[in-house]
Amino acid sequence: MQNNHSKWMTLSIVALLALCVLLFSALVMQSAGTQSNDVIGEQQKSDKIYNWKLVTTWPKKYPGLGLAPENFAKLVGELSQGQLNIKVYGANEIVPALGVFGAVSSGSVEMGHSAAYYWKGKIPAAPFFTSVPFGMNVQELNGWLHYGGGLDLWREVYAPFNLIPFAGGNTGVQMGGWFNKEINSIADIQGLKMRIPGLGGEVFTRAGGTAVNIPGGELYTSLQSGVIDATEWVGPYNDLAFGFHEIAKYYYYPGWHEPGPTLEFIVNKDAYQSLPPQLQQIISVAARTINQDMLDEYTASNNGALEELIKKHKVDVRPFPKDVTEKFKQASFEIYEEMAPKDPVFNKVYQSYKQYMDGARKYHKISEEAYYEIR
Repeated sequence: MQNNHSKWMTLSIVALLALCVLLFSALVMQSAGTQSNDVIGEQQKSDKIYNWKLVTTWPKKYPGLGLAPENFAKLVGELSQGQLNIKVYGANEIVPALGVFGAVSSGSVEMGHSAAYYWKGKIPAAPFFTSVPFGMNVQELNGWLHYGGGLDLWREVYAPFNLIPFAGGNTGVQMGGWFNKEINSIADIQGLKMRIPGLGGEVFTRAGGTAVNIPGGELYTSLQSGVIDATEWVGPYNDLAFGFHEIAKYYYYPGWHEPGPTLEFIVNKDAYQSLPPQLQQIISVAARTINQDMLDEYTASNNGALEELIKKHKVDVRPFPKDVTEKFKQASFEIYEEMAPKDPVFNKVYQSYKQYMDGARKYHKISEEAYYEIR
């Protein structure tokens, strides 16, 4: 009886062990299958084709400004081997010229190309990420953005709007603008109505003029009809294309209001986070490439366009009188110092910007400026 019982216990243990082995094998197979499915899922996700819309503030394929988003879209398509396709829409095709920020923020489109200073009404500190009167030039601004903490601040400021910004091009120092009357002193600014956006517009108003913000596509008719007396746009390359020389005789310099204006690519944060990491990286690399490429295009094109304006179209190119630029400079820093205590975000960005500019200016005094003087 004892022997039979022992035999039965032995058989039971063997059976239980066999069952455990079978259960363990089943669990291993199930786990392997799950992992295999996860790998397949990830592979399918990484192979997904993304089709995005990019809206701009500029006319379709307009030299410089309008070509930059086209070049960006082409580069992204090539680098991603067709996995991320971006279709570019010019101003007013599906979104108004100054409706880019809201469209991308809401997610109705995935991307935009514009300039941060247009959003001053929403974000008082935004102009620092484009250009401010008597501020940094393009070299200094790029240094601040990419190595001085400026881009981190920019993204912090845009985060509540569900946006991720990237520097997206620069024109270099701009011209002071087109005027249909001579500017011989600050008295000639009084009552003058000029299209000039951003903080430059506030400075112009404080100096006695009236600033208005009009999209680029409407400037020619506004100046021609007398809605405005003067306009700034960009510089010879773009201004020649718009034909401002046909309706305004005097072309003033320098562009005190925009010494190094950075354009922006803005991406809807949800759309960006839906991309696999390699496509996110491609967007970053392509934006950095276009940021430099646009500056190269303007540097190569501005002088030829200026020569044509002077020699062919007899445009009268003049410097602003000294008392005018001195008044503009005084008003600029008065505005910065007045706004800083009122807006913590503005103050945070301004202090970072100012500290970096002060340092860069010291070095440039014995490098860039000194070289220009002896060249």
